[in-house]
Amino acid sequence: MAKKIPLRQCVGCGEMKGKRDMMRVLKTSENDICLDITGKKNGRGAYVCKSRECLLKARKNHGLERSFKMGIPDEVYDTLEREFENLETE
Repeated sequence: MAKKIPLRQCVGCGEMKGKRDMMRVLKTSENDICLDITGKKNGRGAYVCKSRECLLKARKNHGLERSFKMGIPDEVYDTLEREFENLETE
């Protein structure tokens, strides 16, 4: 029997993809938003495709706000974009 691949929905484009093909954005118990590179940190997670376009879409359509049921300041999105760029250059 084939191993089941956990699917997650991108909050930007809405596509279902394998968990490993996506980045996890995390809301901690202190309501901090950060990128969870390991995918194992405690907190509420939302998934975004590993593309800058999807992060921009998520920003435009308030995908993260809906997932976390809270407002998200622009600075947080700016930080996420910088972290994304750092990962793409590695």
